[in-house]
Amino acid sequence: MSQSTDGDGAKAFAAIDLGASSGRVIRGVVGPGRLDVVEVHRFRNEPRFVREALRWDFAALEAGAREGLRLAGPVDGIGIDSWAVDYGLLDADGHLIDDPVHYRDARTDGVPEQVFKLISAQRLYELTGIQNQPFNTIHQLYATQQNAELKTAARILLIPDLLSWRLTGVAGTEVTNASTTGLFDTDARCWSREIFEALHLDSDLFAPLRGPGEPAGVARDFAAPVFTVGSHDTASAVAAVPADGESFGYISSGTWSLVGVELSAPIRTEASRAANFTNEIGVDGTVRYLRNVMGLWLLQECLREWGREGDLPALLGAAAQVPARRSLVDASDPVFLAPGGMPERIVAACQRSEQPVPRDHAEIVRCILDSLAEAYRTSLIEAAELSGRRIDAVHIVGGGALNELLCQLTADAVGLPVLAGPVEAAAIGNLLIQARAAGAIAGDLADLRALVARTQPVRRFEPSCG
Repeated sequence: MSQSTDGDGAKAFAAIDLGASSGRVIRGVVGPGRLDVVEVHRFRNEPRFVREALRWDFAALEAGAREGLRLAGPVDGIGIDSWAVDYGLLDADGHLIDDPVHYRDARTDGVPEQVFKLISAQRLYELTGIQNQPFNTIHQLYATQQNAELKTAARILLIPDLLSWRLTGVAGTEVTNASTTGLFDTDARCWSREIFEALHLDSDLFAPLRGPGEPAGVARDFAAPVFTVGSHDTASAVAAVPADGESFGYISSGTWSLVGVELSAPIRTEASRAANFTNEIGVDGTVRYLRNVMGLWLLQECLREWGREGDLPALLGAAAQVPARRSLVDASDPVFLAPGGMPERIVAACQRSEQPVPRDHAEIVRCILDSLAEAYRTSLIEAAELSGRRIDAVHIVGGGALNELLCQLTADAVGLPVLAGPVEAAAIGNLLIQARAAGAIAGDLADLRALVARTQPVRRFEPSCG
């Protein structure tokens, strides 16, 4: 039964958006010319080191999502997106064997080198187009081949598909997230038999593939249909970039920063592989050609260490007074991947490169933000050169859009206008894909983006002169 709120054809939807540090449920009312969103619930996502591994607390994530759905009230659809690469293992009775292991766990240390002995890095890139990262699903699965958990598993579900299964009892694997695993053939748009055979993995452990906008069952406790969306949160976020035309770069800025351009086909040249760019499937068959940058994780970890999460505005104000580009670090250096001791690691990196050492919190924050802006600049330049795609403006979506200093530093570094917003881009993209599937709106990606541009606040930052 429709839960439309009025007679204009608009319908109500709930977007479950799971991030690496928090989850949220956003309720949206969507119709022709209308996109109203409100956050109804937010909850922390706090991994724990248990049973010899860093693990997500999946029961807490599910409880947070369910509470958000309860607070959202009656809706015409539910969609789920989350971070990529991680997964849960189900036994033959459909029970979760253990909490999913976190991608920052050390179990994949040295594993990529083992995988490359079975299938070369070059061949993997030719098949998948995926940036080599130690935490990619391919490396996680190979690292656990001999574990009892994997040997007894009857099903592998990526995180958003796992929550969808818990709500509906219907198993599937959504393709935008599948494309991040390092196991997916980007040409054939299916699992790569060659890779599974080389690593002696069983592709049948994954549930059938499904694309954004397909029905995914009914949430039994909420009497609402579940739709697949761009279940990799970046796929939904990029779908909500309020761009006009194709000549734009994007930065999906959160715990990670995903920096790139949108294409119609993957680029899997050796130059692209050497530059460590990734090709991930987007909404409506697009390709997200991007580079992963460590992102606001660097700042989040420093704030956690200092116990100053609530004092960020004051720190940013002080950081704005620090001389520009006094010290820079490689924001994608694996040395920053693990939690703990982030301020000390940033100081040590500056010492190793014989740069001025940050002396206080404000100087560390400025070093982080200058380093991110520089990483964005080089990533966008290389994305444009490798793809041939012109970039006239840069869109920052996600939590980083609230960081005015980072937005301005990015505009200055890139030398192009930066348009910041929407902040909840992943949830908005999630809602729009549901709404289109449910018939509340129609159109292609350009139409969805035009609706975002008309209804959501976006702030413009121009490059500073000199």
